[in-house]
Amino acid sequence: MALIELKEVTKIYRVGDQEIRALDGVSLSIEAGDYMAIIGPSGSGKSTLMHLLGCLDIPTTGTVRLDGADISHAGGDQLAEVRNSMIGFVFQSFNLLPRLTVVENVEMPLVYGGVSAAARRSQALEAIASVGLSDRVNNKPAQLSGGQCQRVAIARALVNRPKIILADEPTGALDSKTGQTILQLFRELSQQGNTIAIVTHDQKIAMEPPRRIEIQDGKILSDTRR
Repeated sequence: MALIELKEVTKIYRVGDQEIRALDGVSLSIEAGDYMAIIGPSGSGKSTLMHLLGCLDIPTTGTVRLDGADISHAGGDQLAEVRNSMIGFVFQSFNLLPRLTVVENVEMPLVYGGVSAAARRSQALEAIASVGLSDRVNNKPAQLSGGQCQRVAIARALVNRPKIILADEPTGALDSKTGQTILQLFRELSQQGNTIAIVTHDQKIAMEPPRRIEIQDGKILSDTRR
């Protein structure tokens, strides 16, 4: 059984009298342990696809299943619960809280999940160690480099031990050398069995994962593995 499965999914937005078909009959299957890039130009539908994969939205028509459960018509509270328990997000802008330390930032998803303080701290320290920042747990974001901030963001995505990690342009705010370091970290996480999808418009970044899904005009043009 696929970890995530989309069948004939459409997503339509209405702006005034105009109908925008962001996704048009997309079918996609993601297995546990897959490491993939979702690539396409601006306006291709890749961000909309990420929103559906990440339970940030539901389709207009079609079916979305996550770990066997049909979430195609889920309400906001149910989607939030699924996101918090099963999905980790990494964004281009890091989205760290400047007044909190590294360990406090990483703990945040567990705070929302109602995890006890002791368990939060233990899981956060474990996640921070996995990205090589154990010596920075008490630093604040302003005391870190861009690459270190992104590592903190990845640790935060890992802390609730999600079934899938979604990374939206995760190297976009980094120089090329630091970006390669972050991609190496994703490679290592994939080798440990994590399911990872990187959403990007960068052809070089898209060559990193062994699976590459190209989307254009709301349709999947190709889905290749190497």
